[in-house]
Amino acid sequence: MDKNILFQKFITFTTAVHQVTHDMTKDVRSESLTPVQYKILEYIAVSQPVTLSEISDCMHMSMPNTSRELRKLTEKHLCEKVADAEDRRKQSIRLSNEGHAMMGEVFQRIESQLAQRIGTVSDEELKEIERALDVLMSRVFY
Repeated sequence: MDKNILFQKFITFTTAVHQVTHDMTKDVRSESLTPVQYKILEYIAVSQPVTLSEISDCMHMSMPNTSRELRKLTEKHLCEKVADAEDRRKQSIRLSNEGHAMMGEVFQRIESQLAQRIGTVSDEELKEIERALDVLMSRVFY
């Protein structure tokens, strides 16, 4: 296998993932959220509990900027900080009940868009897609 060709396909794939993600999420977020705040909530929703530094690293933001955005999200009652039971200095961040409800609605709209995109895909192809996603998650995106 030519690893350079594999690399080029990977770059093309990840670029397409970013574009499709943008297209599918641009109209689903609440108007009261900035795009950065939405991306933070999305990250928390799929990875919680998370730390401030994990969010900062994933979002490519400075710690002060991340902290400021989290404060705004906390003020909107969409996420909350939880102190570690063993070390009270450590805090994890998770969605609040309101944040869970909002992201649940958002994910339902995204799921509907995905259903439209794959509407004509056969059951056999759906199984192939699921297997490909499983392999990517376990081997590349772990």
